[in-house]
Amino acid sequence: MENNLKLSSKEKMLNPDFIFESSWEVCNKVGGIYTVLSTRAKSLQTVMPDRIVFIGPFFAGDSHNPYFEEDPKLLADWRTAAGKNDGLNIKVGRWNIPGRPIAVLVDFSVFYPKKNAIYTKLWELFGVDSLHAYGDYDEASMFSFAAARVVESYYRFFHLDDKRVVYHGNEWMTGLGLLYIRHTLPRVATLFTTHATSIGRSIAGNNKPLYDYLFAYNGDQMAAELNMQSKHSIEKQTAHHVDCFTTVSDITAKECRELLDKEVDVVLPNGFEDDFVPKGAAFTAKRKAARKALLNIANSLTDNNLDDDTLIISTSGRYEFRNKGIDVFIEAMARLNNDNRLNRRIAAFIEVPGCTSDDRASGMMRYLGLDNRRDSRVVLILVPNYLTGDDGMLNMHYYDLLPGNDLTIYPSYYEPWGYTPLESIAFHVPCITTDLAGFGLWANTVKGGYSELEDGVKVIHRTDHNYHDVADSIKDSVMAFARCDKKTVENIRRKAFNLSKKALWQHFIAYYQEAYHIALTKAAKRFTI
Repeated sequence: MENNLKLSSKEKMLNPDFIFESSWEVCNKVGGIYTVLSTRAKSLQTVMPDRIVFIGPFFAGDSHNPYFEEDPKLLADWRTAAGKNDGLNIKVGRWNIPGRPIAVLVDFSVFYPKKNAIYTKLWELFGVDSLHAYGDYDEASMFSFAAARVVESYYRFFHLDDKRVVYHGNEWMTGLGLLYIRHTLPRVATLFTTHATSIGRSIAGNNKPLYDYLFAYNGDQMAAELNMQSKHSIEKQTAHHVDCFTTVSDITAKECRELLDKEVDVVLPNGFEDDFVPKGAAFTAKRKAARKALLNIANSLTDNNLDDDTLIISTSGRYEFRNKGIDVFIEAMARLNNDNRLNRRIAAFIEVPGCTSDDRASGMMRYLGLDNRRDSRVVLILVPNYLTGDDGMLNMHYYDLLPGNDLTIYPSYYEPWGYTPLESIAFHVPCITTDLAGFGLWANTVKGGYSELEDGVKVIHRTDHNYHDVADSIKDSVMAFARCDKKTVENIRRKAFNLSKKALWQHFIAYYQEAYHIALTKAAKRFTI
């Protein structure tokens, strides 16, 4: 991934005066996009303080949002006008993240009675098929429309016609609003980022081979087969009609080309800010406390006596059993458990929020004989909760537990980027991932070849059909790591941390500046004779 923008001698880089950015995960921590936006916000806020406005969902009835701090004095005149003149029920305040950017939370429920008229207009203008909508489509679309109305209201109230304005939407859930702005405020430059194509994720999640047949798949046909017509339609039409279409990795860019019939304009790799990673004695203390907590829960649940020489391993993320590689992680742990060459005991954790009634993991553990006996080489614990400090099991925040690991494993089959491995190495914890993850491809690019564990990240080659090879590679890598002496481990941990420094936003923000320039240039041409 390189910044390939080349300007002529007469052309200058166009920078936005205002940026509006919307996502379902603004002040709403439910997935990796929250990390993308919340860590990048500080870089943007530094460059253009309070001229970037994030827009997220306001859920009526929620008494307290720990990620949002309302400020009744902030933009008070506009907020009043937005309610009185535009029928918007909004909260204005600050996002509780580094940089504390302005955040607007909008109540989208008021637009449900109008949804059929909104969908009809979207069909007439852009050919978006909403007839097959189900599940979260209506909820996402009404939020998207409400977010766009917030942009429109702010734009008109503050008379931004002579300003360079960008509206940036993330994922298909913001597509309807992007198209609304494209039609209603043509001077506003529109930018769309798909973090994972809806149809690509669906193909992978339905156990169909995505990569070998990617060139042959027809996105529209697959959407009909998998009952994904409406989500695919809004995503595809948004990609084709915005001023700048982007995604987060080269592997997802291929998906976009094949499944959405649209080349991306820029790849925007996901950066990171490590200002919340503890240092020095504070880090040592957190690592010690985390190991104590993890070993205590493992011993308590399995009646074992695992000591501090135990190798602590984990995987984490959304509970996507195949896509996140949870299945192959369990398989690898079973193979380690049955290998008498393993010279250390292992406490392995699967930290994935999900319904406890979903027994895919526990059913597979029983089948493979991972029964956590006192003589087991590998003790495997499923933690099906969000680690927010009050889960009732570990009662520690994810970032407080992460330093306690010796090694993390994220053997993803479908992973457009992958924040969990990046977070891991930022906390000095080496990891294993695959080249089907955007992060894994990036690590290989930095190395100039396949990254190995001694580089801080082990990248395993993964295809549609080499599941067992991946399991064996994980097993062999863990066994090799278990044999490393203290000096070698410290060197691996240092290299992992140093690699994370190369993914800081200060290195990646230039890709966004390129995307803003492309969008603003295209928008400007609409008014140039």
